[in-house]
Amino acid sequence: MTTIAEIGQAHEGSLGMLHAYIDAVAKTGASAIKFQTHIAEAESSIHEPFRVKFSEQDATRFDYWKRMEFTQEQWIGIGEHCKEVGLTFISSPFSNTAVDVLEKAGVEVYKIGSGEVTNFLLLEKVAETGKPIIISSGMSSFDELDGAIAFLNERKAHFSILQCTTSYPTQPEQFGLNVIAQMKARYDVPIGFSDHSGTVAAGVAAAALGAEILEFHVVFSKDMFGPDVSSSLTIEETKELVESANAIATALQHPINKTDNSTFTDLKRIFEKSLAVNKALPKGHILTFHDLEAKKPKGYGLDASRFQEVIGKALARPLDQWDFLNEADIE
Repeated sequence: MTTIAEIGQAHEGSLGMLHAYIDAVAKTGASAIKFQTHIAEAESSIHEPFRVKFSEQDATRFDYWKRMEFTQEQWIGIGEHCKEVGLTFISSPFSNTAVDVLEKAGVEVYKIGSGEVTNFLLLEKVAETGKPIIISSGMSSFDELDGAIAFLNERKAHFSILQCTTSYPTQPEQFGLNVIAQMKARYDVPIGFSDHSGTVAAGVAAAALGAEILEFHVVFSKDMFGPDVSSSLTIEETKELVESANAIATALQHPINKTDNSTFTDLKRIFEKSLAVNKALPKGHILTFHDLEAKKPKGYGLDASRFQEVIGKALARPLDQWDFLNEADIE
């Protein structure tokens, strides 16, 4: 199971906080950590509807994107830190220029945000790197995904796809867990789940349905500022999800053969039961259901499953209370 902790903009533009997230995520057992690489001028024009009043700190969303930027040297340091603590370094570029920055920083996997699935210019740039690609399907129809996948297949790219719903926070009726199986049947690539619900339950459910990759937003506190905070897990919840998802993945890799219970032979002798009588009964007594009890262990009397065979039969000898009942005891 690949588990990806998405930091996104939870670092609030603070390089120090970003590095703190790397250390914190490394302790959760997650496989990878994912960032977003924004270069405001390259990805946004003055016509973008988001260029409106955004927060107490940012006059517009554009100013927010500017605050989320890091220098080339800082990205190199980010990549080095991820590798030092054993986390795969993943980022979502939102421009071709961002890909150039990430290549110099040593990014290991590219994530394509759902808003970029039809951006074949970006797909071309990322495919040229030869690195693995994870595609988010949040805003994409199957037709749009088919087009992007055909484009990437022509370039022999290695990619996986995540079922995702672009709604923050995603409600249970929006999870689209059914799409995991549909994607598995439709595409011959690893299929995962990108969660924006802010719950552990969604990821656990996706893992149980066979998702091979889980991506989820992470935040230090749900009281922090940011567009993804309500859709994020805390560090403690992240640890819980990672442990649960890994356990589920292990379980799915070890199916149980319910037609064979031979490994329980010894336990069955201990816990299964034999027929006994629940009161002292004389010879010749005609047994009824109310005379019978089942007592451990198996093998000291008739199997409890055979109780119907003895009802209406006469005792061949007197029995004391709690005596086991065997073939020789009935006529």
